[in-house]
Amino acid sequence: MKRSIFCGLLAAMLMSTPAQAAQIEQTERAERSVIVQVDGHWLDSRGVVRDGVTYVPLGTLLDALGDWTLTWDAGTATAVAVSGDRTLIADPAADTVTLDGASHSAGVSVEQGRTMVPLRLVGELLGATVEWDPYLSGAAVTSPDAAYNAVDYYWLSRIISAESQGEPLEGQIAVGNVVLNRVASDQFPDSIAGVVFDQKYAVQFEPVENGTVYNHPYHLSLEAAERVLEGETTVDGALYFYAPDLSPGTWINANRTYLATIGCHRFYL
Repeated sequence: MKRSIFCGLLAAMLMSTPAQAAQIEQTERAERSVIVQVDGHWLDSRGVVRDGVTYVPLGTLLDALGDWTLTWDAGTATAVAVSGDRTLIADPAADTVTLDGASHSAGVSVEQGRTMVPLRLVGELLGATVEWDPYLSGAAVTSPDAAYNAVDYYWLSRIISAESQGEPLEGQIAVGNVVLNRVASDQFPDSIAGVVFDQKYAVQFEPVENGTVYNHPYHLSLEAAERVLEGETTVDGALYFYAPDLSPGTWINANRTYLATIGCHRFYL
């Protein structure tokens, strides 16, 4: 009898394990923390994805987007942000975000003293462009006054830094030129991130393979990316480059036309 009870309990435990595992997996999928970058720079706080919606601390987002002053109104239990003649109110009880008198339904909550709001809703209300970046596995926000798209600036500055940090500015601009030249060519993907992570035939850039493309870029690489996005070029038309100290360049020398050498890199059409 005792053996039967024991066996029954053991069977019940074994039967419940997959269900419990599935429940845990579902919970993990339903809520996870993600990087949020604004104009190429990470927010100080990570976002949280719940049921497909990315939430961020309101104060952190407003600090990145402009000159806003955020306070907590204890009387109405709402977060109130003011910038010039604009007012934004996040109401956790009503689940609304109100901008300049116009209310919008939103999942608003207070967590660890911070007012959490939906990133896309609030960002777009304030004139920003919000998009999901699959290569970052996070959200990218381009502020209303930004000179460059946040995703473009983010990945261009990082591939320049990973490929050519320590090189002169001219050489770093040249690496960025190759990326944009590929975007313009019908032989390659039509976006900066698409070119950086292109694997149609093979990984195109070693930093993608070794992971250094995910490192924060050096200051000079940020400047190089800005200059490239503004149209500056040092290797007009170049689609390929390599570093002779690191690679024999057998294929590129046999198949492409040499253009120039800048720093440690040789560039080809």
